[in-house]
This record gives sequence, C-alpha cells and structure tokens, in this order.
Amino acid sequence: ALIMATSGTTAFDLNVDELIEEAFERCGLELRTGYDLETARRSLNLMFADWSNRGLNLWVIEERTESLTEGTASYDLDVDLVNVLSAVIRTTSGSTTTDYQVNRISRSDYHYLPDKTIKARPTQFYVERSITPKLYLYPAPENSTDVFRYYALTRIQDAGVFTNTLEITFQFLPAMVAGLAYYIAMKRAPERIQLLKQVYEEEWQRASLENIDTVSSRFLPSRTVI
Repeated sequence: ALIMATSGTTAFDLNVDELIEEAFERCGLELRTGYDLETARRSLNLMFADWSNRGLNLWVIEERTESLTEGTASYDLDVDLVNVLSAVIRTTSGSTTTDYQVNRISRSDYHYLPDKTIKARPTQFYVERSITPKLYLYPAPENSTDVFRYYALTRIQDAGVFTNTLEITFQFLPAMVAGLAYYIAMKRAPERIQLLKQVYEEEWQRASLENIDTVSSRFLPSRTVI
C-alpha cells in the first residue's frame, strides 16, 4: 500500500504582499504597480477598523494593569484601547493578594454621583472612549498600593511593511482575504462587488462563530412555588 507523507508543519501564513496579490486575483485583476500595493494596504487598515466594530477579536484581548494613586479618580489608558471588558481591584496584604470585582457604569451614572472625591476601595468604573481613553473610578482609591487589573480589547496592529505578517489568527485568514477583495472591488472591479461581499460576509460569519470562549453550560429546570 502507498503511504502518503504529510508536511509535518502548521506554519502557513500570508504576508501583506501575498494577501494583496490574492485579493487582486479574486477581483480579476493583476497586481502591477506600487500604487496598487499602497491602495490595497490602505483598504486593509480600514478593514481592521471595521473589524473592531464587528465584535470581540479574542486574539487582541490583553490583561493589563493600572497602578492607582490615593485620591486620584481618573487615569489615561493606552491609545490602542478599544474597550475594557472586565476588571478587578487587586489588593495586597503581606504575601496575600485578593481580587475584588468592579462593576462598569455608564457616563450618566458616573456623572450623577454626588461626591466623586470619596476615598475607599473602588467598586465601580466608567471608561470614556475618547481618542485617549480615560478611566474613572468610584470611590477614588484609598491608597497607592492597589492595582486596577483589566482585560483590554485592543486595536489590531497596522499592516505596516509589505513583508509583515498580520496580527490575526489562522482561522481569520479566509475572511481577511475575502474582505480585502471586496474592498478592492469597490474601487477597481464594481461588477464583482455583490459576489465578493457575499463571500466576505460568509467567511466572516464562519470565523466569528469560532472566535468565542468555549465554556461548559448547565441548564436547570425552573420550578414554580405556589
């Protein structure tokens, strides 16, 4: 019997120029000029901005920390932050650390707090999603030893030079190629827009359904007490 050998590798990826070339071919076009590369890279970066609006990209979730200062209620966060997903206040006593959940509140809820200078262990936070994101804590920290620990949803890194690979997981390669082809078609191949848009949305849907936390679930029957 003939025994077929496998590659033994799982390293397939596309760098930026290969991805652009594949997208151009899906549009029925040839990649010929430096401007073709530039206009495609610009579209790619715009597409990444759209991906930040489409939902959670698990591969760009990072655990980050912000050291607190007694009496200081507001802190500038990193400019690559898209959103804060969850957070705790970590306190340290001797060799023991304890994490306390802090709940997110809205802009209005924070605005209506009567005295924002009260000092205690923070139990609530509000994130102002401005160009430089800003964190507001309530109550204001009671010491300078506690730490705000949070999961940050961050921006996908820019495409950069054409020899770069991109900051995405393997499962999203088909959606990335399909999306770029659709973006290029809007500028260069309008007759293929509908087809490429449909392929893009289907590829995105498949990838996004895979891009979730898998946790065990348990369902309990409800019981009515009369």
